[in-house]
Amino acid sequence: MNYRHVALAAALVCGANPALAGPRAVIELFTSQGCSSCPAADKLLGELARDPSLMTMSLPVDYWDYLGWKDTLALHGHTNRQHAYAAARGDMEVYTPQVVVNGVAHALGSDKEAIERAIVQSRTNADALVLPVVMTIAAGVVTVNVPPANDATLHGEVWLCPVSGKIAVAIGRGENRGHTITYHDVVRRWIKLGDWTGSAQTFTYKVADLPAGFALAEIDRLDVVVQGGVAAKPGLMLGAATAPLP
Repeated sequence: MNYRHVALAAALVCGANPALAGPRAVIELFTSQGCSSCPAADKLLGELARDPSLMTMSLPVDYWDYLGWKDTLALHGHTNRQHAYAAARGDMEVYTPQVVVNGVAHALGSDKEAIERAIVQSRTNADALVLPVVMTIAAGVVTVNVPPANDATLHGEVWLCPVSGKIAVAIGRGENRGHTITYHDVVRRWIKLGDWTGSAQTFTYKVADLPAGFALAEIDRLDVVVQGGVAAKPGLMLGAATAPLP
């Protein structure tokens, strides 16, 4: 497959685990087990994941399932999110493998230089990841603290994502049949914690409520993002944090 393209038509934790330092970029890879041009991007995401200044997220989509293999990690919500990004940008570009950087720029997921250019482009907006979000996990509760904005016009949505760090999948049919592919930083669910209105706010969520289609033992970390816009029209990433979930 040459550059698949379509037109738009956390186990209880005893002590607190503080979030890691905020990233310079949130990188979302839209990928599919049914896309033969995706493995190179999946591998590159694994390499980028070793950069502590990046938050990498793999978002498997389901729109290539008809080719003969049902993606075992796909969420239809990821397909919706990718289309929402394209609509928000106005370019109608929906393809795999596609990377969306900081919610506003996109690039071919297997092109490392293009991804770095997208990071630089997205950071020209002074509000990109401007919020020093803090997330902790203690006594089975996730607590997310979002500080006030310097710009009173900023607002957005707060999303919590349970993430599996590495999953190997043996693919039996379709374009990647016979191959075992490793997927990195796979987002298993999107949980809206609430709306951030620009003032200092705290959001909480029970770890025990996380599982939905997966076992808690499969989750290695939690990511949280504060994103401008709304789910139907997502915008700039305003803040992000990640914390391990032993």
